[in-house]
Amino acid sequence: MTSYAARRFILATLALLLIAVGFVLGTMVAPTKAVEPLDAPAQQAPAENVPLLDMERIYADVYNRISPSVVSINVVARLPNTRYYIPGGYTQGTGSGFVLDTDGHIMTNNHVVNGATRIEVNFFDGTITRAEIVGLDPDSDLAVLKVDLPADQLHPVQFADSDALYVGQGVIAIGSPFGQRWTMTTGIISATDRTIDSLGQYQIGAVIQTDAAINPGNSGGPLLDLQGRVVGVNSQIISGSRSNSGVGFAVPSNLAQRVARQLIEQGHVAYSYLGISSRPNDVDLALIEALNLPNNTQGVVVLDVDERGPAGRAGLRDAADPITIDGITVPRRVDIITRIDDHKVTGFNSLIAYLANHTEPGQTVNLTVLRDGQEIVFPVTLGERPRLDR
Repeated sequence: MTSYAARRFILATLALLLIAVGFVLGTMVAPTKAVEPLDAPAQQAPAENVPLLDMERIYADVYNRISPSVVSINVVARLPNTRYYIPGGYTQGTGSGFVLDTDGHIMTNNHVVNGATRIEVNFFDGTITRAEIVGLDPDSDLAVLKVDLPADQLHPVQFADSDALYVGQGVIAIGSPFGQRWTMTTGIISATDRTIDSLGQYQIGAVIQTDAAINPGNSGGPLLDLQGRVVGVNSQIISGSRSNSGVGFAVPSNLAQRVARQLIEQGHVAYSYLGISSRPNDVDLALIEALNLPNNTQGVVVLDVDERGPAGRAGLRDAADPITIDGITVPRRVDIITRIDDHKVTGFNSLIAYLANHTEPGQTVNLTVLRDGQEIVFPVTLGERPRLDR
């Protein structure tokens, strides 16, 4: 075969191969409908995406309205004189807070400013000023500061009723995580009935759990509803790395308002006190089976009663006659508090939350107690919770 004929044969063969490959690829990737022209109009966004624009406007509105009420706090504190620290040394920290009134009162966390020798408060408009501590409350981990600024430079927040919150409700956090001032994060309320440890000897009840990103530096800043009202004070997180894990906690706004009022008026907070200790896991299946209780029984299982305390004087008694079932020890003679006034008590958390938010020392409440299968109502005149600072 001549070289010319060979070239023609090769070209013909390649052409046939290209046609075959094109046919195969065409059957593999050809669209099922006609291709639209390049100048075809863009498709409309699905209808379900439209509300997101409304949410964006809500977030932006809250941020723009509330940021002037939120402050960033810088603290200098003296280190404790121990073998771990150099005597006379200092440490610096940051936190958040918000304006309570036009008198210059600022709310933040106790742990942000406790032990501070110098407190600087930074405002959204660039104003920087010193602050003094008005009062500290370790039992709620809240504190009130005061700055000396004209009233027209102060923008107080509004509070919402934290008792009316519900799981799934949208919330916004504004603060200074890791020192990044006026950062906004969003999320929902994950729970409304949590208990966290305070800096004192008592726990904080009815705490709000949220998945809005809360990090070091957010402490003391507001947790807001979508109307921009304060529903809680961001306080703690659960994390192995000290950064957000989707489990943040805020002290409820109703408690925060009461604490702020008392710290401003008298410098300390007076909490109601029953003088009892409770079983850690309240009413569980082991107790229900041992006492033959209905399976939906809830309440506070009273273990020990201070005879000289309010509950002891009213007639409540210690748990007794223990029995061990499957390795679990439960008392067979026990008082179970199921109601306080008209409020259902589901456990120790709900009891301490009601006492902190809705009662005062010296007030008389009615405790409904389940004893030996019978409900008994005990009128109890509340005492004042002992304080560590006196």
